[in-house]
Amino acid sequence: METTIRRGKEPGVIHFPVSGVETYWWLPIVTAFGISMVTSTGGLSGAFLLLPFQVSVLGFTSPAVTPTNLLFNIIATPSGVYRYCREKRMVWPITWITIIGTLPGLFLGVFIRTRYLPDPRPFKLFVALVLLYIGIRLAFDVIRAAKISVKRPRPAQAEQFEVTPLAFNLRQVGYEFNGRPYHVSTLPVFILSLVVGMIGGIYGIGGSAIIAPFLVTVFDLPVYTIAGAALFGNLVTSLAGVIAYAVITPLLSSSGPATQPDWLLGGLFGLGGAAGMYVGARLQRHLPARVIKAVLGLIMFYIAGSYILAFFH
Repeated sequence: METTIRRGKEPGVIHFPVSGVETYWWLPIVTAFGISMVTSTGGLSGAFLLLPFQVSVLGFTSPAVTPTNLLFNIIATPSGVYRYCREKRMVWPITWITIIGTLPGLFLGVFIRTRYLPDPRPFKLFVALVLLYIGIRLAFDVIRAAKISVKRPRPAQAEQFEVTPLAFNLRQVGYEFNGRPYHVSTLPVFILSLVVGMIGGIYGIGGSAIIAPFLVTVFDLPVYTIAGAALFGNLVTSLAGVIAYAVITPLLSSSGPATQPDWLLGGLFGLGGAAGMYVGARLQRHLPARVIKAVLGLIMFYIAGSYILAFFH
């Protein structure tokens, strides 16, 4: 297998031997920065949008695109997590629950992806269905928030923008934020994390793109508090996913498409994403959550619709 990096025909264009992608060296960095800056404000790494970019724009359609996407998470996510930790907005109990649940599900998803979804056509349909579901959940949340804001004025935000733990046991997790207590049952969050881990292993995301909207819409938790937890869980599960694809999968199967990540391409995406996540985490407290969710929902609907139409035509 070719291991050297060669220049493309145009200035600034390089060829990535693992993925076969040939593009400008700066394009992965700029793309990841823009995506992560927006999505990290809602606790999403941006991998769910970066994967369609790799598949449709760069033409990276082999199963190796999944671990490459997870590699992006590993490099990009720590900067956002650091920012949320610094501002004391990490809900650690929810973080640990999601990690414990997503890890076994992720390994199952890796097996399904490499065994049953090597062809990019059904894989694109699966991506579309995942994005469509997330978009619908976000749309309902935006509509509900709009109705509430019409019925009663928005209260002024407290200056103390920190999380105070209240409870953490097998039954529930509780914390206080902006003077209001929040409680959520432990078991439903664990089950959700297990399912999300399986989807994340197939899709090539750590799971924050699904867990974060669920925690906000279904469990009614404020986006300002779950963003850090979702990103941290995303980091751990992505690390496990890369190990599974790069080390475990080749040992279990000597045939089939390669599952090694494109380390250089994933690294460039990660550099741009790290800068974008840090900026996004810093901007989050100054942006209305409803606006962020509306923009993300529109993007997801567009990509999902494009993939569904392409599958049937």
